[in-house]
Amino acid sequence: MARLLILCLSALLALSACAAPPPPSPQIGADGKPLPRVYPIRAGQEREIRFRMLDSVNSLRQAAGAGPLTLDEKLTAAAATHSRDMSVQNRPWHFGSDGSSPVDRIRRVGYEGELVGETISETYETELETLAAWMQEETTRRVILNPEATRMGFDWLQEPGGKIWWTMILGS
Repeated sequence: MARLLILCLSALLALSACAAPPPPSPQIGADGKPLPRVYPIRAGQEREIRFRMLDSVNSLRQAAGAGPLTLDEKLTAAAATHSRDMSVQNRPWHFGSDGSSPVDRIRRVGYEGELVGETISETYETELETLAAWMQEETTRRVILNPEATRMGFDWLQEPGGKIWWTMILGS
């Protein structure tokens, strides 16, 4: 009986060593809220991230009855410029440090279509978490699902500390 008890305890100890460690508890900031986790974007992931966002946006648009978007390199260049500029200004807003508007930016890169809208974000979240946040807000959801949009530009700037400045520009 004692031998059976020892074998059971040994087996239990061995199995408990195989259990996954508990998830790390979130670090808490001075304000009592969890500190953001950094989403590291590595060099060479640009294409993957852009197409993951495009596929996700197109899925949402299809569910809403809107046509699909295609990536546009000129709109992406305008989005990249604005993401860098927001980082320099250290604030998420639709105007450049030189006073430029989204329309000004798409014209500067040679885009000849019409601006449908622009969505921006300052976050530590992934592109899909950012898209989910945009879809929760009426104004950004309206831009993303606008049936007039046919083209999309999408880019970001990630600061050394991990903060990401996302910009999506939709055009027709």
